[in-house]
Amino acid sequence: MADTVSKEKRSEIMSHVTGKETKPEIMVRKYLFARGLRYRKNVKQLPGTPDIVFPKYKTAVFVNGCFWHGHKGCKYSHLPSTNIEYWEKKIADNLERDERKTRELEKLGYRILIVWQCQLKPNIKIETLEALYHNIVNR
Repeated sequence: MADTVSKEKRSEIMSHVTGKETKPEIMVRKYLFARGLRYRKNVKQLPGTPDIVFPKYKTAVFVNGCFWHGHKGCKYSHLPSTNIEYWEKKIADNLERDERKTRELEKLGYRILIVWQCQLKPNIKIETLEALYHNIVNR
């Protein structure tokens, strides 16, 4: 299906996508806060600007969108049927950046936990959040 807006308008629309305060990210934060965990959000001083940081546990949590971060084997990570070369490069660049920033954080002594958007679907959300909580506090 062809895009319904011009390239310039699409560029303008996409420039407003921030990647912060997403619904999945808020859901994870609310759950962890309710369980008594205190954290910092979007810490710019750390490589990759982790979505959630637990200084006490030296743990960084990324809440990744399946599409934008190329979640392997996930039905939500399929590429659009138009402009395929652009999207393949974009997602590949995102994956390379994610790996590089993860290595940098690990060198600083941080443990990295990733929550995928598809893991927050209603049928498995509670199991995902419980596992995340236990991974943070049981280091």
